[in-house]
Order: sequence, then structure tokens, then C-alpha cells
Amino acid sequence: MKRIAFLIFSISFFISTQSFAQPARSRVTSSNAAAQQGKSTTQQNDRASLMFPTEAEMPEDVVWRRDIYRQLDLMADKNAPLYYPVEPTDRQVNLFTYLFRLFLSKRVTAYKYNLDGSESFAEKDKITDVKEVLDRCYIYYEEDNGKYTVADTDIPSANITRYYIKESSFFDQRTGTYHAKVTALCPILIEEGEPTKPLFWMKYDDIAPYLSRLPIMSSNLNNVTNMTADDYFTMNRYDGKIYKTANMQGKVLANEPDTVKVKKEQEKIERQLVEFEENIWHQRELADSLDSVAVEQPKAKSTKRRPTSTTKEKAVSQGSTNRRSSAATEKKEKGSRASSAPTVSARRQRR
Repeated sequence: MKRIAFLIFSISFFISTQSFAQPARSRVTSSNAAAQQGKSTTQQNDRASLMFPTEAEMPEDVVWRRDIYRQLDLMADKNAPLYYPVEPTDRQVNLFTYLFRLFLSKRVTAYKYNLDGSESFAEKDKITDVKEVLDRCYIYYEEDNGKYTVADTDIPSANITRYYIKESSFFDQRTGTYHAKVTALCPILIEEGEPTKPLFWMKYDDIAPYLSRLPIMSSNLNNVTNMTADDYFTMNRYDGKIYKTANMQGKVLANEPDTVKVKKEQEKIERQLVEFEENIWHQRELADSLDSVAVEQPKAKSTKRRPTSTTKEKAVSQGSTNRRSSAATEKKEKGSRASSAPTVSARRQRR
């Protein structure tokens, strides 16, 4: 018993000595690793919360692309899902309230609206002073240690009745598909007696993960919110008039005083986009170059008439026809006689 007790005491003493002999730095590193692991897990959870299926980004090396700018009137029926509800409810908010909250919390970067109407996503054009935008738009806010808080009733969502969007139509040669994708978005503040105030530009790829979590009502007949704001833009459910295109001369349709000429130009651009999409695969040369198996078109039948046969040839052909018909008749008669006779199998004949 004494030996067993001594052995147990020796083992316990050895274990305690090794634990106290561990360097303090190693113990601190282990705790730091655990803390870092917890922080990493939190970041992964935050990142996973944004992992929603959104439309793929537009490749930079597409073979064909055309950029156009549209103005969306939220008073139109097709664009109404972006405007209502004007005041947030328990389950729904409109698009501007949602975007304004993202901008206020700095989860999404906003960019300045240039005077010429163009967008720039350069570092110098980022809006870093939130207070400047709030003061310019006369939005009441409360500040606490550099953080700005705006009540839902003070967000001017009712006055955001228009949007500028940039739409890129492009042909992706990798997949052989045609797309029309929204690439940027700008809310416009319209107040009675005041000039219109485009607030800021936002890259659509930055807000797409958040828009995929914003449910909207897509129909007056079906009040189920079975669509998200990202679905709405991805499926091009909006309706907007073209006011500008990316061109070498920098012309803007909105600057044209003749409204009839503007309308004709808008219809011309829309028609060009439709014709390009429809004629991608209708052109024989392009189809043969992009398709791995080019199917040959069937040759047209000749419309030439055969030469008229002579009288002798007619007689010969008539005789041959008669012979074929008489032979067929004789064969038919033999077949009928054979069918009337009793059937005898080959096995009985050999017997």
C-alpha cells in the first residue's frame, strides 16, 4: 500500500510540476488564439449572413457593352414597389429608407454625384462626411460620439420619388449570353419649390447582398411579398426613360429642348438594344463561329422542269407501266388463290 501511495504521489507531483513549468508566454498565446478564433468565427458569421445568391458581376473584358442611364419615376405602377410603404412598418420598408440606413451606418460606401451627372467610384469621390449630406438635405439628426441617429419619421423617403440608374447591356462571350444589368443607383430628393437634389451614387454590387434581404410587394392582385428588391432589379421589372448614354461626345438627351426629337432618340436606342439581342444568333457567320457544331442549311429544291418526252418515249413508258400493272394483278391473283388453299407447314410436307 505504501508503494502504491508513493507511486500516485510521484505521478501527481510530476504533472503539477510540468504545468507550472509551462512558459507564461505560451499560456497567453493560447488564450489569445482562443480570442482570435472567437473573433474569426464572429466575422465568418457576419460574412455568412451576406452570402445570398445575387447576380454575377459584369466581366471587364466583354466583347460588346453599352451603358445607358435611366430615370425611374416611382409614381409609375411598375416602379411603385420601390416607393411603398412610405413610412416603415413592422415588416417592410421602402428602398430609400433601407439604403439610407446602410449609408448612415457606413455599411455601404456612397459616392458623390458630380454636376455633369456622371458617376465616379474613385477613392477621392467617396463620401466620408455623413454630416454634410444630412445638413445639405435638411435632415434632423442626433449626434453621439461621432455617430448619427435619424428617426424613421425624419427620413425623407416620401420625397424620394425618382431614381437615376445606370444600366449596362453586354454580351458575355464566355457563356454566350446577353445581359442587361443595373450597375449603379442614385436617389433623387424632390421637394416643392426646391431644385432636384441627386443625393449620392451607390454601386449595385455593393448593395445587392442587402437588397436580397429586402422583401417587396410585386403585384396589387397578390399581396404576398414573394420577391426581393434584388430580384426586382435583376429581372428588369422597372420602367425608366433613357436620359443619357455613354457616348464619345458626352451628349445628354435631357439637354435637348425638342421633346419630340428626344422621344424619337429614346425609341431608337431601345430599338437598337432589342435588335442586337435578337440578332445575336440570327447572323449565320456569328452562329457558325460560336457554335461548336454548325448545322448546314438544307439546299433549296430546283425549280427547273424536266424536258418533255417524245411520243416514242411515252409509248415505251406507257408499255412498261401496263406491264407493271398486269404483273401486279397476276401476282395478286396468285396470292388470293394461294390464300384460299389449305395451309401446309414445311414439317408436314417432309412427312
